[in-house]
Amino acid sequence: MYVRKTKKINIFTQYAIFMSKKAINRLKVVLAEKNVSSKWLAEKLGKNEATISRWCTNEVQPPIKTFVKIADSLDVKLTNLFND
Repeated sequence: MYVRKTKKINIFTQYAIFMSKKAINRLKVVLAEKNVSSKWLAEKLGKNEATISRWCTNEVQPPIKTFVKIADSLDVKLTNLFND
């Protein structure tokens, strides 16, 4: 008998999968409001520009710890990075 092993995923991953079709973050908007580029943010966080671009288009979401670093870098409240 074959028993299929299922991979456990945490609640944040489940939520991200559920919301994957929606614009979860406001990163692109906040960057524009702060008049800074995604290149600047990439350098500040030590990330690739392509990664930042994928975050800005909501193709993928950064980990929550990264959102905290982003909020600190942009001097905004963490909640300002998310849509309602």
